[in-house]
Amino acid sequence: MVIKVFLASSSGSTAIKKKQQDVVGFLEALKVDYTPLDIACNEDNRMWMRQNVPEDKKPANGIPLPPQIFNEESYCGDYDTFFDAKEDNLVYTFLGLPPPPGSKEGQAEEEEEQEEEDLQSEVTVLLCSSLSVRFLHTVISSVGLMVQISGKVVQMGLGGSWSAF
Repeated sequence: MVIKVFLASSSGSTAIKKKQQDVVGFLEALKVDYTPLDIACNEDNRMWMRQNVPEDKKPANGIPLPPQIFNEESYCGDYDTFFDAKEDNLVYTFLGLPPPPGSKEGQAEEEEEQEEEDLQSEVTVLLCSSLSVRFLHTVISSVGLMVQISGKVVQMGLGGSWSAF
């Protein structure tokens, strides 16, 4: 995956220059491989950037300003969305990259996955414990089965008879 950062090397705006430096400096600090693409000196880069920024992300005048960030052909966002991701420690997610092990974002992702697994386990336990004895009796009355209900081992024999141990 190649991160593409569209920049203007000869911008007259100090605000744009600062935003570009912020994005590039942060990517370099994280050691994220990226390709800077100049829109000031290369008409093809400028046209590609303008055509590939989604319509709903373009400013009112329809011309997006640098820096614009892409992962291959997928649009990531502009400076403002990059800044928000940086503030929320979600830069790798913003870029569509897996976070490195041990990073804050990686730890948050691992904790979220663990929470999801725990929640799934709780739901499974709740579903199993909420099954009524009548439902179990109906479903498995033709098969001998031993189950544990509310901490008690119950054996269901053929024909639907129950025995508690």
